[in-house]
Amino acid sequence: MWREQEARELAVSRLGLVPYGRALELQERLVRERRAGLVADQLLLLEHPHVITMGSCSDASHVLLDEGERRLVGIELHETGRGGDVTYHGPGQLVGYPILDLKPDRKDVHRYIRDLEQTLILAVSTFGIDAARLPGMTGVWVDQEKLAAIGVRVSSGWITSHGFALNVATDLGFFNAIIPCGIRSHGVTSMERLLGREVDPAEVQDRVIDGICRVFDRSWSPAVTDG
Repeated sequence: MWREQEARELAVSRLGLVPYGRALELQERLVRERRAGLVADQLLLLEHPHVITMGSCSDASHVLLDEGERRLVGIELHETGRGGDVTYHGPGQLVGYPILDLKPDRKDVHRYIRDLEQTLILAVSTFGIDAARLPGMTGVWVDQEKLAAIGVRVSSGWITSHGFALNVATDLGFFNAIIPCGIRSHGVTSMERLLGREVDPAEVQDRVIDGICRVFDRSWSPAVTDG
């Protein structure tokens, strides 16, 4: 059994390409185990096949393709328990699901979201990308374009799930299937588009791990579920 005195440990799983439904089941299991004190804090890093997800504040009109059109282009649709509106996940996008116990000193959802933003801002800055927050918006932005989306859930016991999606080498054309996060006035971008070159996904994962350890004061080790 994991011991509560190891509270600064972060177990990191690099899972590759994982269907959205399977990742959701894994998160739900880890949330239960974290709440029961059976495991340390977790960070799941992965990609999803093409999928549109709808958060608790979603407007169905922000999904621009009907079921038949989605089937033709191979996009699934899932309703989910995270906050926020509609978003897209797909290959070339780094998705991170932190399963963290925010007790005792981080029991503030708004602070948690800001901390995730800071994690990603730090990570992409090491590639020379000057990202920032945008007043009144959630996520990570470069000028007026969103580089990373954030949508979280904090369940009973202050255990987090869901998380962030960083566009690394994402085919941005798939965002035409939705109104991203319900925002019509701003575009989306990716690290490769901004840098004009290919980016090593493993290197991005390393920088994100470094960033979350800095922001949340953790040390990390590979989880037994690494893929």
